[in-house]
Amino acid sequence: MSQDRDDDVDTRGARDSEAAVPTGKAGRGDTAVAGRVRTDADKPEDTRTARANPFQYLKQVVEELRKVIWPTRNQMVTYTIVVFLFLIFMTALVSGVDFGAGKLVELVFDR
Repeated sequence: MSQDRDDDVDTRGARDSEAAVPTGKAGRGDTAVAGRVRTDADKPEDTRTARANPFQYLKQVVEELRKVIWPTRNQMVTYTIVVFLFLIFMTALVSGVDFGAGKLVELVFDR
């Protein structure tokens, strides 16, 4: 039993100063590499797109919408207030920076 494990380690690891080469785009090719580790990257990618069935799509959309946890009325009111307060803050910030930059430009060039 321990002999089997030792053999597995030897074949996967560096044996005779030869490391396993991971597969990927650089590892793909017609020639087989000794000690190569096989992964899902060895399978060619399917780039073809199948024609979608609109009824199946709508059925899947309805199924996904049933999984959604919709916010309560109180949560929606809270979120709406937070968004409006943030908008007011950001508007004031941008307006303040714009006003300050305008005054600075007037001071520099209005001599």
